[in-house]
Amino acid sequence: MDGLTAAPGLLGHAVSYALASAGRTTPQLLPLATPCEGWDLRALLLHVSDSLGVLAGALRTGQVGPGPPPGHEPATEADPVACLRRQARDLLGACAAARAEERLVTIADRELTVNLVVATGAIELAVHGWDISAACGVHRPVPPGLAAALLPVAPLLIPRATRAGLFADPVAVPEPACPSDRLVAVHGRQPRPGGTA
Repeated sequence: MDGLTAAPGLLGHAVSYALASAGRTTPQLLPLATPCEGWDLRALLLHVSDSLGVLAGALRTGQVGPGPPPGHEPATEADPVACLRRQARDLLGACAAARAEERLVTIADRELTVNLVVATGAIELAVHGWDISAACGVHRPVPPGLAAALLPVAPLLIPRATRAGLFADPVAVPEPACPSDRLVAVHGRQPRPGGTA
């Protein structure tokens, strides 16, 4: 799939989108609810930072084990946006190094290409970047090219059988829907406030 071969570029695009969304964050917004059930904006930003740290560690070590990668510390900082920026930079560096070595990443009993792992990170950043912008009260759709490239890859990386605990069930969107609306809906988000699911 084109989305997999272009994964490093998609990751860079997703990082830019998520960081631009996070740039809208103010200390007053941190306790506000997000589209992620039970999470306020601070918790979401720290979750995304933590996820990026785990992905970077997986790209460096070539494995994801039952616990965090060696040396990984969960994100707990006072400034969650600065933490996200730092983890995003680290992930992009780990991605570049892993691609140069054409490394595989072992997860449980499977080996995945770096492109699959990087595409997973791009989906995480795109969807949670949308969540962050929604929590900040700003409607910032996922960029159309990014969303369109991630849509065919998403079911491969987040199949229905393993999505529990990762993303809510998909919601219906009226057609014609833009790629951003379809991507966030596939991941259980209502794309437009007040819309029907």
